[in-house]
Amino acid sequence: MYRSPERRPHRVRLDFQLILDKIAPAWKPDPIGSERPPPDKETMSPHPKTAIHPVVDDPWDDEPAADPLAGFAPQEQQRLRRVAGHVRGILTELGLDLEDPNLSGTDVRVAKMYAEMFHGLAEGSEPRVTMFPNDENYSHMVMETQIPFYSMCSHHLVPFYGHAHIGYVPDGRIVGLSKLARIVEFYAKRPQLQERLTEQVVTFLEDKLTPRGAIVVIEARHLCVEMRGVKKPGALTVTSAIRGIFHKRPIREEFLDLLRKNPV
Repeated sequence: MYRSPERRPHRVRLDFQLILDKIAPAWKPDPIGSERPPPDKETMSPHPKTAIHPVVDDPWDDEPAADPLAGFAPQEQQRLRRVAGHVRGILTELGLDLEDPNLSGTDVRVAKMYAEMFHGLAEGSEPRVTMFPNDENYSHMVMETQIPFYSMCSHHLVPFYGHAHIGYVPDGRIVGLSKLARIVEFYAKRPQLQERLTEQVVTFLEDKLTPRGAIVVIEARHLCVEMRGVKKPGALTVTSAIRGIFHKRPIREEFLDLLRKNPV
């Protein structure tokens, strides 16, 4: 049967009204222009997502700032505080504003940096070098090259860095290869001279390992040459120290030839 389009909107409105009467019979729209009375705050239960909760003071707000030296032993803390005090004195004499946020805590950070950079001076920091018997009677050269290191020039307390190359010919014992890098690290972590660093590493090997011979070559860049004074960026300083059979030219040349084939 054909229904005129004029009756369809009325039918829809009627059905919608019936639905409203069933699910919300008590609901009535406010007359136009009327004002709804304010809700009773005593009987009103706030929605959990929109309720305004009272602000409670965070107990952590009153906690003092963490001590930046808390991880150090008491005696070491005292020493670092003295170092930090001297750093503050230097900054003050340079006319820097210690109230500047960028300088806040700089004195303590520098003190901790020196403790890290100079940890080779600490008692008991010498590495334990693991030795193994040379049961195979290996009598040829052992090389560990391109060992990176960072140290501080004892003349200006600015960094110098580079690579160490170590070779030795074993006798009755051989050394764990990782220990060679630890030896370099131990002597580098202190105010240092490259010449002295080279001699210290080769002497350590000679005394602890007692090889037939040992050689150490160090190549390094010094910021005291590059960023101040003569200001020559890229200048490379090379030092060497030899012991035992490396005084023989053929043995020494074999090491240097292998080193040239594996440049840094």
